[in-house]
Amino acid sequence: MAELLTTQQLIELLKVDRTTVYRMLKNGQLSGVKVGNQWRFPREQVDGLLSGNASNDPAAGQTSRAIPVIPLNCVQVIQNVFAEVAEVGAVTTAPDGEPLTEISNCCNFCQLILNSDSGRQACIGSWRRLADQSRRKPEFVPCHAGLQYARARIEVNDTLEGMLIAGQFYAAPPDPAEEQARITRLAQKHGIDETALARAATQLPVLDARKRERISSWLESVAQTFEQISCERADLMGRLQVIAQMSRFPAD
Repeated sequence: MAELLTTQQLIELLKVDRTTVYRMLKNGQLSGVKVGNQWRFPREQVDGLLSGNASNDPAAGQTSRAIPVIPLNCVQVIQNVFAEVAEVGAVTTAPDGEPLTEISNCCNFCQLILNSDSGRQACIGSWRRLADQSRRKPEFVPCHAGLQYARARIEVNDTLEGMLIAGQFYAAPPDPAEEQARITRLAQKHGIDETALARAATQLPVLDARKRERISSWLESVAQTFEQISCERADLMGRLQVIAQMSRFPAD
């Protein structure tokens, strides 16, 4: 049986971050299998990447490199601007909650949680649940850490390709006793320094209904921009593929 590596083992071997791993999965540089909610990667494939002998030939057991539907470099720049203007944290994820971009304007509280492997998985789980919301319009709901998040869908040709997610704030001032109990629980569960987490919690903003409604509107508009860019990219790549096929002459 082929040896399978965990995401953390892959990160350590390739000297990359998690976002890079998920981008490599998205564009076909890596192939993997999901065991429950965790990715596993064939050791032979990773050794090929390290040696520079990885093959993109499907006949050799590798997936051919695919061009991502969502142009992540462009999306990252726009996402950064949106997060700064809206004064929230933002990230673009796959439908299963796995981040496709770096998190923009991330608060210290969330960064402490994300620095923990179990905390990061809990965050991804919260983002994944946003994909199950029935309404297309963004709706703010609490995450596993008690902060507010909403998502806007990114659909390309009627297929959900990703989500733009924004949040990292309270909808109302938290009860001090409840907040302290939550901080203690999070710190113990994810191995985080409780004093540092409590200090970071004092910096979390409280946004009123008017500000939340404005962010929701901006979130939807930015996601629609991502959709338009992605659709135009998909259309262009489709046209180029047709041209490439037409230009192939049969062998004599």
